[in-house]
Amino acid sequence: MAITRIDPGKRLSGAVVHGETVYLAGQVADKTKADIKGQTQEVLGKIDKLLAKAGTKKSNLLSVQIFLPDMRNFAAMNEVWEKWMDPTNPPARATIGAALATPELLVEIMAVAAK
Repeated sequence: MAITRIDPGKRLSGAVVHGETVYLAGQVADKTKADIKGQTQEVLGKIDKLLAKAGTKKSNLLSVQIFLPDMRNFAAMNEVWEKWMDPTNPPARATIGAALATPELLVEIMAVAAK
């Protein structure tokens, strides 16, 4: 089966397609001055773009892992998440408290989707 790498960089690809499965790298905000809601919106927008480049969409998400360095941001992140996700096709999801690469990052989201 062919492997397609989307937005490959020095350390990682934004997404990798293998067969009918799309694997997204962890996505973080570029606008690190934004609050948790702003960063979450930006990250979900990046996910939408990567899914589109891979030929799929958020209703095809299979699994999502959300990393929060401060679990007190869980409710605010979920407000944005619930407005964005397809309520009729929710993915399996885990939210993990974890330190991220820099203190300015408030959320990182990693996902797997079907084509």
